Amino acid sequence: MMKKIPRNLSRNVLNALNHTPVVFVNGPRQAGKSTMVQMIAKKDFPSEYITFDRVTHMVAASTSPHSFLSEYGQPLILDEVQMVPEIFRALKIVIDELRLDNTQSKNGHYLLTGSANIMILPKLSDSLVGRMSIKTLYPFSACELLDGEGDFVERLFSCDFSIQKKLQTSVNDALQLATFPEISGKQWKERAEWFDGYLMTILQRDVRMISELEKISLLPTLLRTLATRTGGLLNDAEISRDVALNQVTSKNYRCILQAMFLTFNIQPWYRNIGKRLVKSPKGYLTDTLLLCHLLDWKMDDLRKHQPNLYGRVIENFVATELIKILSFSEGREQLLHFRTGDGKEVDFVLERPDGSLVAIEVKTSDTITPSDFKGMKVLQSVAPNDFKCGIVLYSGKHVVPFGNMFFAVPIDRLWR
Repeated sequence: MMKKIPRNLSRNVLNALNHTPVVFVNGPRQAGKSTMVQMIAKKDFPSEYITFDRVTHMVAASTSPHSFLSEYGQPLILDEVQMVPEIFRALKIVIDELRLDNTQSKNGHYLLTGSANIMILPKLSDSLVGRMSIKTLYPFSACELLDGEGDFVERLFSCDFSIQKKLQTSVNDALQLATFPEISGKQWKERAEWFDGYLMTILQRDVRMISELEKISLLPTLLRTLATRTGGLLNDAEISRDVALNQVTSKNYRCILQAMFLTFNIQPWYRNIGKRLVKSPKGYLTDTLLLCHLLDWKMDDLRKHQPNLYGRVIENFVATELIKILSFSEGREQLLHFRTGDGKEVDFVLERPDGSLVAIEVKTSDTITPSDFKGMKVLQSVAPNDFKCGIVLYSGKHVVPFGNMFFAVPIDRLWR
């Protein structure tokens, strides 16, 4: 049974309902969207709940979307709206009518959920431009399950790494908790069975609802290929060759995997300056246990016998934890990476709208040396006025300064 744990994103959703007519919560299938919105409905947003997973509701809404909306009124929660794309145009008409009615509140009419990223599906997203706020719910973050504050990013920009709560949780334990609610904390065999069914549902059923693909059978191969390249620069020529697709088709199919929240990209940081910087994105999987499942990796075996692969898994885990924290953060930071043409790099860069920067490098070692900061120092030299802090997340237990603005920081600060 899905764990009913309050989600940090809830407060952002409620705040958005006070300011926009429609709030759309998207995110991976089985991340907990339905549970979250039903909890919101019981406590803070009294409304009727309709799910388009029920065939009768889906057919009725598809046949006559405007009549369907008129029948239920507002406020209304519509679950899995990507299954009825016709509903978006009808929502636009209803919202515009409500805006002309001076007796009606202008905001908080509809709360939608969906397992596809409509921002890359213009036919859907364009209908509600200016009328809809979009929030993304990812699988559990470690801080949600381990009673953390969820303020790692804020502390990073302040160079504040003091401990607020004592938590005795290893990175491997945190990784096995910070996943989909139904398999959080489960054993390897249970997770394997669940992921097999999960991928079949998405790649064989859900994808067909948003796109007609001629070679849909190659999607699992493409996903595994991307898994083998996690944390690396995306090279569509190499990927297409590995999957036996032409380059344009391979890139389009890769976008579909992103739309279904199976993968995500981290864009490069660069500015219009003289230094030659790499401008290719890096690719990651949205769930680190899914990454391990696709490649048949077991965490304990990796750490003992294949430390390089283990390092890539932990980097993927940090990437996913950062996007989760940013999803419910009050700030507007961008998650980026940095790499120069001669190979100096920083795993993750966070940039605020005012241009201020912090840098994060990930190491699985419990020993850090000055050379681990060389990529950050290049970034600092490129943007000296904006650079605020650089850290190496490592497996040690103490925060250790490495000169002004640079620190080795225990990885558990991510969720403390």
